[in-house]
Amino acid sequence: MLNAWHQPVPPFVVKQGQRLDITLWLQGDELPERVFLRAEPDNEEWLLVMKAQRHEGMRRYQASLTLNEGEPTRRYCFKLLWADSQQWFGPQGWSPTPPGQLAQFAVDEPDHGPEWVADQLFYQIFPDRFASSGGEHGIQSGSYRHHAAGAEVIRRDWQHPLEDRHAASTFYGGDLDGISAKLPYLQQLGVTALYLNPIFTAPSVHKYDTEDYYQVDPHFGGNAALQRLRVSTHKVGMKLVLDGVFNHTGDSHPWFDRHRQGENGACHHPDSPYRGWFNFYPDGRALDWKGNASLPKLNFAEPQVAEAIYRGEGSVVRHWLRPPYSIDGWRLDVVHMLGENGGATGNLNHLAGIYQAVKQENPQAYVLGEHFGDARRWLHAGVEDAAMNYMGFALPVRAFLAGLDVAYHPVRLDAAGCAQWMDGYRAGLPHGRQLIQFNQLDSHDTARFLTLLQGNAARMQMAAVWLLSWIGVPCLYYGDEIGLDGGNDPFCRKPFPWDVGDWDRPLLALFQRMAALRKQSVALRRGGCQVLYASGETLVFVRLYQQEQVLVALQRDGSGQAQLPHNPLLARGPWRRVEGRGELSETAGGLRLQLAEESATVWRCEG
Repeated sequence: MLNAWHQPVPPFVVKQGQRLDITLWLQGDELPERVFLRAEPDNEEWLLVMKAQRHEGMRRYQASLTLNEGEPTRRYCFKLLWADSQQWFGPQGWSPTPPGQLAQFAVDEPDHGPEWVADQLFYQIFPDRFASSGGEHGIQSGSYRHHAAGAEVIRRDWQHPLEDRHAASTFYGGDLDGISAKLPYLQQLGVTALYLNPIFTAPSVHKYDTEDYYQVDPHFGGNAALQRLRVSTHKVGMKLVLDGVFNHTGDSHPWFDRHRQGENGACHHPDSPYRGWFNFYPDGRALDWKGNASLPKLNFAEPQVAEAIYRGEGSVVRHWLRPPYSIDGWRLDVVHMLGENGGATGNLNHLAGIYQAVKQENPQAYVLGEHFGDARRWLHAGVEDAAMNYMGFALPVRAFLAGLDVAYHPVRLDAAGCAQWMDGYRAGLPHGRQLIQFNQLDSHDTARFLTLLQGNAARMQMAAVWLLSWIGVPCLYYGDEIGLDGGNDPFCRKPFPWDVGDWDRPLLALFQRMAALRKQSVALRRGGCQVLYASGETLVFVRLYQQEQVLVALQRDGSGQAQLPHNPLLARGPWRRVEGRGELSETAGGLRLQLAEESATVWRCEG
C-alpha cells in the first residue's frame, strides 16, 4: 500500500522569493521510480522532476514552481511513474488519470481575497428579533398597512409567542441601537464580525422587499442608528457586513410603485421611465421572484439598472462602502438569479461589475454570495470572495448529524460519505478561498439546527465544535449559542430570549471555549484541513499550519476508536486535550483514539 501526504500550506508549500517550494511525502513498499510535479504556469503542461530524500521511514519529494506575474492561482498535482504504470495524486486522493484542472491543489499567490476574513467569528442577526433599545422610533400596531399580507402591521411584546399567521407583518421592535447595546455580550461570546439581514426601508419584517436602498428603515432607527452602530463596532474592532438585495425590489419601491404612492412607477404606467427596469407579461403582470408578487425582479438588460445598483458613482453598492458608514462587505441575496430579461442571462458579467465596484471602493471588502446549491462556478469565475457554504458545510453536517437533506427528507450518510462530500466539494478551490467560505449550521432561511436534531443537546455540542474547527470562517445564527430552537420560517426567527434562565449554559460555555481556542490557533484560522479517518460513525480530521496541529474527532453513535498511523500531518506529540472527553494514546505505530458516544474531542499539539 502506498500512502501520500500533501497540504497547500506551510511547511508543504513555502514561498521563497519568486518561487513556491512544494513537498510531497510518500510511504509504502512499492515507491515509484520517478515523481513529477505537474503544473500549468502558462496554460501549458509542465512536468517538474521532484527530488527525493529519505526521512524516518518515509520519502520526501520536493520541487520548485516559478511564480508568474498576472497569474495568481497556481494549480498543481503529482504524477508518479513505475516501470509499466502510473498514478496521480490530488486533493481527492489517488487517480489513474490526471485530475481535472479545477480538481487540483490550488494556491493563490498573492492571495487577493480580503485578508481579515479568515480570522473572524461572524454572528448573523435578524434585526427585528435580536434586541430592542425601546426607542420612540419603534413600530406600533396599525402604523401602516402591509399590502403584501393584506393586513395592518402588528407589534408584539418581546415574550409573545411567534405565530405563523401574518408572520411577515409581525414586529417585535428590535433595532440597530439594540444591537449596539448588546456588543459587550457578543464580545464575551468571541464574536468579531456581524452580518445583518436587510436593514433598508421596507414594509415587511424581513426587509427583502426593499422600498428605499438609501435609507435604513426608520423603525430600526434610520441612518443615524447605523452611524452609531458603526462607531460602536469600530471601537471594539468588530466588522460589519450588510445584506444587499439586488435581484429584486419590493413592489412599494418608487421604481415599481404597485400601490400608487407616486406618479410614474413602472407597475401602472407603460410609459414610465422605469418600465424597462422590470419585465412584464402581456397581461401586465410583472415577473417576480419565485411567484412572490411583492418582489418584482429587476431587469439588468436595462443599463440604468446597472447604473443605479453598482456602476454609477453614487450607486447603492458604492454608497454604503463610503464614510460615514464604511461597511466591510456585502452579502448578495440570491446572487445566482440576478440577470437580464427575466432570467439569469449575463449573470456573471453583472456580478463581475458588482465585485469590481466593491473592490474599487475598498479592496479589502468582503463579497459573499448566497447559494443553496453548488457555488463553485461563481467562485472559480472570481465574481465573489466566498459563498454561504450550504453545499460544502451546512448540508453534509446536517445529513450526518440530523439525517436530513436540504429539503428535510431523510437521508443516511456515514462518516466516509460525509468526508467524501465535504472534501470533494472544496477540492480545487484555492486554499485562501477555502479559508473564507461562510460556514453556518443554520440561518434565517432554514429550521434551527437544534430543532433538526430534535433537541439532541449532545449532537448540538458536536455541531458547535465542528463549526468552529472546520476549514472556513464560522458564523453563528443569533441564539444558536444559547439553544434557541425553531422550525422553518417564521419560527427560525424568534426573538432572542434575554432571560438567562432560558439559556443552555453548557452550550454557551462550549461556544465561548471554542471561539477562544480558534482565536489562539493559527492552524484553525488559516491551516490546511485533512480527514485522517472516516468510517461508520467516526470522523477524524486535522488542521495544521507550520508546527501547530489541531486534531478533531467526532463520534456519532456508540463508542468508537480510531488508529491513526504516523505520518507527516501528525506530530509525535505531546498532544494536549483541549475540549471533549475522548482519550488519546501514543503507540509505536501512531495515535490511538478512544471516543465516547455522541461526542466531539479536540487535541492540540504545537510542536
